[in-house]
Amino acid sequence: MKTLLMIKPDAVAEGRAGEILALVEKNRFAIRRLAKTQFSRERAELFYAVHRERPFYQDLVAYITSGPVVAIEIESDDAVTRIREFIGATNPADARPGTVRYMFGKSLQNNAVHASDAAESAQKELEIAFGAA
Repeated sequence: MKTLLMIKPDAVAEGRAGEILALVEKNRFAIRRLAKTQFSRERAELFYAVHRERPFYQDLVAYITSGPVVAIEIESDDAVTRIREFIGATNPADARPGTVRYMFGKSLQNNAVHASDAAESAQKELEIAFGAA
């Protein structure tokens, strides 16, 4: 099974991408594709379309387009569940010690990484992140 892990602009700007990638490999996730990319507004709106009606949507689009991201296609058994356990709770304050968001997250929005929440969203997000959409 494949899923997306994306290192967000704040973590990339702080030089944390290498550390996060090392943790991905240390935790035996297979990296199948990797790309540093800049989301356009249109691409970001497509990526976060599920949140379009939420009050934080515009802030989310502005944030994800504020700088480069690192998109990583991960493959493993039960990839979606495993990667979400690996990154930790959305709010870094609630994340377990040892998770990516516990170590690198600063706030609910600036939480270092995004990971797909289901197999269906993983397929869509991978297409958008790697430019096929």
